[in-house]
Amino acid sequence: EKALKLLSTWEICVRYFQTCGNVHVLKPNYVCFFGYPSFKYSHPHHFLKTTAALRGQVVQFKLSDIGEGIREVTVKEWYVKEGDTVSQFDSICEVQSDKASVTITSRYDGVIKKLYYNLDDIAYVGKPLVDIETEALKDSEEDVVETPAVSHDEHTHQEIKGRKTLATPAVRRLAMENNIKLSEVVGSGKDGRILKEDILNYLEKQTGAILPPSPKAEIMPPPPKPKDMTIPIPVSKPPVFTGKDKTEPIKGFQKAMVKTMSAALKIPHFGYCDEVDLTELVKLREELKPIAFARGIKLSFMPFFLKAVSLGLLQFPILNASVDENCQNITYKASHNIGIAMDTEQGLIVPNVKNVQICSIFDIATELNRLQKLGSVGQLSTTDLTGGTFTLSNIGSIGGTYTKPVILPPEVAIGALGSIKAIPRFNQKGEVYKAQIVNVSWSADHRVIDGATMSRFSNLWKSYLENPAFMLLDLK
Repeated sequence: EKALKLLSTWEICVRYFQTCGNVHVLKPNYVCFFGYPSFKYSHPHHFLKTTAALRGQVVQFKLSDIGEGIREVTVKEWYVKEGDTVSQFDSICEVQSDKASVTITSRYDGVIKKLYYNLDDIAYVGKPLVDIETEALKDSEEDVVETPAVSHDEHTHQEIKGRKTLATPAVRRLAMENNIKLSEVVGSGKDGRILKEDILNYLEKQTGAILPPSPKAEIMPPPPKPKDMTIPIPVSKPPVFTGKDKTEPIKGFQKAMVKTMSAALKIPHFGYCDEVDLTELVKLREELKPIAFARGIKLSFMPFFLKAVSLGLLQFPILNASVDENCQNITYKASHNIGIAMDTEQGLIVPNVKNVQICSIFDIATELNRLQKLGSVGQLSTTDLTGGTFTLSNIGSIGGTYTKPVILPPEVAIGALGSIKAIPRFNQKGEVYKAQIVNVSWSADHRVIDGATMSRFSNLWKSYLENPAFMLLDLK
């Protein structure tokens, strides 16, 4: 009778487990165990492991086509490592082409099984980036899927369970290293953006850990010199140099510059230089700087230079044009997308301010502030770096007086500014005064632009800067 009772009870348990084939966690108060319902569990236990966990498929995550004809990129940073668990829209890595930085995001929920590249390796479009073990792959899908590319305009936006979380890659990396879910952290930044301080505060509340203060170096006084100490005569030895040459591939923005400058060699450059008295403009800027600062914008001389260029291009549209590769056709550009040569840690880049012809001085200053901020951290988008129609280089911010700028094909003209210097000059009365002088150097494509056109344009641009009030007559 006891044997029949035990067998009946075991049969009931087996049937219960068979009907719960997809159950991963059991939460009973009393669990039937070989007919003895006396084992009580007050907490959930992983009592059985189903076959669903064994059906995970490993998919190769390929680098998709980023656009702009880009076929290869440099891996700049990994946000995951082998064994990490990722969800949809989580950042996988950051890559950099010769035009912009791009963040690659995950399409599936799963586990990272393999990274195909190390930092600074070259990754190719269509080749695998990572292997992901996922259960979300449908039978109808291929074994190999491609990952979508997200430009840095959008890299701080992350979808987590239906709501948008704002966080930079550095903050997400900090959260990942400490196993913190961003969805559980309350952001204190603008529009709920999660800051580094929010992660540290959350970590302190969870663990009670407080970051130790940085140790201060103890200053030790030099030992006193004995009066009778004998100073040894040093034995001179020939210096031994152990350094070695290093060869590395040209990549990133530097590789783009090789391509652009090689094409520029085919252009016959015409040079023209002049000096501009910025005394009145310096006074005007000093009056406007506090007003712009109150609006949260740093006002430099560059917005005035760009607006004066745009007003000049309205009178000389051939300078805002482009030619085809064989110089058989010329296209006059309607928009004044004026590029600014910018020196960054990644190399020379030339973002451009779009539609300067319809922008105010303050609008231009605002856009320049944005471009300089993104350029300093290497996060300019492809849109920021393409579509330029004319270029102005402010090499004087580093130093120098004269330069010979190189045209950026397919543009036909470029200008470069030296540093502003206080130099004595004579006024109309023959009196000596302190003048703020800057030298400008222009280069133009002599196949389509003659010297007289470049000179007239420069004189008009110069008149706007020497007499800033003149710009009011032509502003629209």
